[in-house]
Amino acid sequence: MLDLDGTLVDTLGDFAAVLALTLRDLGLRTVGRDFIEHTIGRGGEHLVRMTLAEAGGAPELFDRAWALYQRHYAAVNGEHAIVYPGVVEGLALLRAAGLPLAVLTNKPAAPARELLRRKGLDGYFAHVFGGDDFPRKKPDPLPLLKTCEALGTPPSATWMVGDSRNDAEAARAAGCPLVLVTYGYNHGEDVRAVPALRHVNRLDEISADALS
Repeated sequence: MLDLDGTLVDTLGDFAAVLALTLRDLGLRTVGRDFIEHTIGRGGEHLVRMTLAEAGGAPELFDRAWALYQRHYAAVNGEHAIVYPGVVEGLALLRAAGLPLAVLTNKPAAPARELLRRKGLDGYFAHVFGGDDFPRKKPDPLPLLKTCEALGTPPSATWMVGDSRNDAEAARAAGCPLVLVTYGYNHGEDVRAVPALRHVNRLDEISADALS
């Protein structure tokens, strides 16, 4: 199981562009990229709510803001996003080893699948699950357990690869081994301080032997 934003694809540029358009439409000031980077990871609704508060918007604006955000994201999706170095190579190695792969992200499923398609990554995965595919999102363990069921592998033998404490908490609760990438978004914290079986600088540092 692999996270998407901050693990496979650097989507900070997309988030910054979409939020700038959303806040413009609402007549609110923009927010800084540092704020966005530290807020990514708990789903789009959380990001929009936190951004509204940061920009001085009333909570009652959420429904309008969320609709604007979704519309702008559909148009921008992938335009400012970059696949991280080593991701394509790492996915190819894992697929060649015969390991079933799934994306598990808190991003809504439709834009997640479209982003993977636009970046040429969709063919590597047997399943792509988004934050609206299950009743609860990471760091709740439910999405991981449901993804294990879809892959047909027990949690103890199904690795979670992510970039944040959010992924780590979910993996620990689900009983899944954990690998963390050292890049990505971890709410402003050094992810190397988060316990994991491995911390890697590139996805292609994960070998099939290490996952057995």
